[in-house]
Amino acid sequence: MTKKSTAVFSVRTMAFCAMGAVLIMLCSWLSVPATVSFTMQTFAVFMLCDLLGGAAGLMSVLLYVLLGALGLPVFAGFNSGIGTLLGPTGGYIMGFFLTAAVMLLQQKHLPDKALWRIAGMIAGLFVCYLFGTVWFLIVYAQRGNPISLMTALGWCVFPFIIPDLIKIALAFLISGRVKRALRAQRLL
Repeated sequence: MTKKSTAVFSVRTMAFCAMGAVLIMLCSWLSVPATVSFTMQTFAVFMLCDLLGGAAGLMSVLLYVLLGALGLPVFAGFNSGIGTLLGPTGGYIMGFFLTAAVMLLQQKHLPDKALWRIAGMIAGLFVCYLFGTVWFLIVYAQRGNPISLMTALGWCVFPFIIPDLIKIALAFLISGRVKRALRAQRLL
């Protein structure tokens, strides 16, 4: 007697996850260099998690990070490798995974209402900022260049708050429209 295997993700969902990783990569290349580059990666993470759901969004982010860790130039500035992930800004890249995890928790435990979806994005952004900033401080201290929390926030968080809130609004609006279009074509 053979057992029926149950896939965690359908082939369609896996294809969407792969396309999601590509979208994050493309959005990372839209970059304005700074201590922490201004990119559209957070927009892609918010949109994917809202559009595909937190689990598929989480897998898209994981695939994106793994591709970068393996040496494909998918990070901002066409960077890649473990060195980038272990560098000062690597915590923000890994924070994308935490953003997706927060959005997954929101989707599993709170109503599917606009206010809760936006709150999930904002909470995910906060967790990404928190993890990334702590990571940034630790890496700078380990390199013999300790900086204050306010300096790190001034470089890594404060300049990004307004742009990231705009990205959340855009991700929310676009994912809703794309979701309707995909459902109309029975692709989602």
